[in-house]
Amino acid sequence: MRPHLQVAVDNLDLVSAFRALNRCVAEVDVIECGTILIISEGLRAVREVRALYPDKTVLADVRIAEAGSLIARQCFEAGATWVSCVAGASDTTIGQVVKVANEYDGEVQVELGDTYDAGRARIWRDLGVQHVIVKRSRDREAAGDLSWGPQDRERVEELAAIGFKVTITGGIKPADLEVFAGAPVAVVISGRAIMGAEDPAAAAREINDALAKAWP
Repeated sequence: MRPHLQVAVDNLDLVSAFRALNRCVAEVDVIECGTILIISEGLRAVREVRALYPDKTVLADVRIAEAGSLIARQCFEAGATWVSCVAGASDTTIGQVVKVANEYDGEVQVELGDTYDAGRARIWRDLGVQHVIVKRSRDREAAGDLSWGPQDRERVEELAAIGFKVTITGGIKPADLEVFAGAPVAVVISGRAIMGAEDPAAAAREINDALAKAWP
């Protein structure tokens, strides 16, 4: 099945965010209110995205590390469909987030770092986490690591076998998707490639075309 396309909205303000998002929203399945945007605008960002796009899946990418119940509840009450946790959060915290998510019919994702522990991942799945993110960080990109390879595909396949919906992110370009062709990827995230494009809709369509080619 073709992965969903998620657009990461990490602008510093809602005005510039909506200027680009309004142009590409018809081409995307999931709208991510990114960490940078939420730090800048607060959960107002989630509320306004939900109000403007009531039929879209909305992620509040707050990367919960502690105070799981409190933060998760605020996100879901603001209109989030999904919330994110960091891999370093305790099992207790992640369990709290899952419990609140269940109250709102929401879902929880854990963002993996460069290191990966299959044992921890199985614990998250047992707790009820539905999603994990395989990520190439901004810092990794800045250091010149621009490649996706067989090891990334293997990680996706292992996590999917555990029972997760697996997301890939980190400077994804259409050509990168060939590495994952046919793999059990549930969501592909693109941020700057869409939001920073001169024509955000065309940029999103280009990724969708690549998705259709890689997952016919």
